Formats: sequence, structure tokens, C-alpha cells
Amino acid sequence: MDRSINTPTLLADLGGTNVRFALADTTSVSPLMMDSVRRYRVKDFDTLADTIHQYFADTGHTASHAIIAAAGRIANGETVQITNNPWAVSAHGLQQELRFDGVRLVNDFAAQGMSIPLLLNDQLKPVGPNLLPEHDHKSSQTFVVMGPGTGLGVAGLLLRYGRWIVLETEGGHAGFAAHTAEDVEILHRLNARFGRVSNERMICGNGLVNLYLALADIAGQRAEEYTPEDITARATDNSDPLCVRTVETLAGIFGSVAGDLVLSLGGWDGVYLTGGVLKILMPWLQSGGFRERFEAKGRFRDTMEHVPTIAITHPEPGLLGAAALAVLESGGTLPH
Repeated sequence: MDRSINTPTLLADLGGTNVRFALADTTSVSPLMMDSVRRYRVKDFDTLADTIHQYFADTGHTASHAIIAAAGRIANGETVQITNNPWAVSAHGLQQELRFDGVRLVNDFAAQGMSIPLLLNDQLKPVGPNLLPEHDHKSSQTFVVMGPGTGLGVAGLLLRYGRWIVLETEGGHAGFAAHTAEDVEILHRLNARFGRVSNERMICGNGLVNLYLALADIAGQRAEEYTPEDITARATDNSDPLCVRTVETLAGIFGSVAGDLVLSLGGWDGVYLTGGVLKILMPWLQSGGFRERFEAKGRFRDTMEHVPTIAITHPEPGLLGAAALAVLESGGTLPH
């Protein structure tokens, strides 16, 4: 994007349920303008362009460039069919409709990963051992970025001799690998329902419902028509043992998948956890099942015990990462 470094950039974090907007001041050490953040529900608008027009009307802001972080695979850097969302977005089409000078599409977890150079230590919370990753700009480091929201997002983040590089993936759609006898029983039931069972079928908001129904069937109990919010609420107040078991099971499976991603990507330097459902799950991630199954990797257990797992507590990591990308697009640099 050829533009003045002083030009504000429109940022969007587009998921299956909500889209968040903000502006970036690429000349600032804190480029995300938090007072410009607004959230809209996808179902209330026909297109992303309509939502952007509404954002400008509501805030009085304007921009001529945009970075759109979208939950889906970006085809040729140009188009994306949003996962769990009816919108299809074209960078060129959006640029023409809004009369922008430039629009860039990135995967939403690529943006989440790029937030990490801008995060402060008080915006990170260890899960399990009290370890925080160290960023060494003189060496080669690899991190995993993952987390549950409407779906399950996965990215890799590479630090190569002072340069941050993000690896966009659709790892949430990789097939679920059962590790315990209960996992096998869950897999049988979800396979009967869906034909193929991805990690995302369990590690996301609706995954709570899928797990709850499977566990009810395994236990021979009648399942209630619970929403994800119902399940977490009843688990939190300890009013329904099956709901408690559901979130404990999700935490354990989450740990297994996170550990597998470390092995797959070589993410020995740490796993950053994020996503819209993470805050709700945190008490169960901290209770032990997540970390135990994260480390349970056979001959690699000793190594896995030293890999940090860290929750991102910043309220808008997707927008923060989009702001980081806007800094790079404008010719700026990011901290190591």
C-alpha cells in the first residue's frame, strides 16, 4: 500500500458472529486506537461494505485503506468465504465499492498472531507453569497461536533474525485424534453425526454442545436443550455435573490439540491462546486437565513440560494484530 505514514487505516476483525472495527495510527507506539473500536453483529447486515458504511456513519471516522482480518482461508490474497458466516469478501470488490486506495485481506488468526509483538506482559497470563516466552531477535523462534471462538483458529508465528512472519493455516479443521477411551467414545458419536470430526467440532462455542450431547449419550442421561452459555453457566455454579464434565473434557482435548500443534509446527518457544471463548474456559484450563494432556506426548513429555502456554488477555488481539500489520504496511517496524 503506497501511502503517507500519517494516513489512518481502517481495521476489521471479522468472525462468524461479530465484526469489530477500529482505526490504526501507524505513527504511534500504541497503534490501535482503542477509543475507535465498535462491534456489530454479522446477521444485522447483508455485506461487509454495508457494515463499514454504518461504522463510518456512527463514528464520523473515515479512511482510505483497510486491513480486514477474516475467519477463513484467504484465496490468492484476494477473496475469502467467511467460515460460519454467509458473507463472501473480495479485496478488489471492497476497494471499488468503498472507493478505497487499498484493501488487504488476512486470516483472522494471522492477525491475532501479529498482535504478539505489541502485547505487554500484563496482557499475558500463563496457563499451567509460570512461564512467559522470551523473544530473541538474534535467533530463530517458532510459536503456535490458537484458540476457540465461533470456530477454532490456528496460526504459526515465526521470529527469524529480527523479522516477524505469520503462517496462515486452517489447522482447526484438521481431523480429531482420540487419545483416551472416552475420546474414542466421543469420536464414535460425533462421527455418526457429522461423517468427519475435526478439532473444531469440539473446541469452539458450539463444540461445547457437541461434547455435552456425546457425554450425555455415553452416560445414558437425557440431554437438555442447552446453549453453550447454558453449559458454561451451569458448570460455573456447579449445578449440573454433566456440564462440569463437558467443560473439563473440552479443556483436556484443547490441551491435546495444542500439544499436537507444537509437534507439527515445531512451536517449542510457546503457545499463545486466544479466541472469543477463551475467557469463559480459563478456570478449567487452569485446573490441570489442559496442561496434563498438553504435556502427554510420550517421548516428548520432558520437552513439552518446558513449552509455555499463555493466554492473551488483551480485549482486541485481532484488531491489535491488524494494527501491527498496518504499521508494517506503512514502512514502520515492530518490537522484537
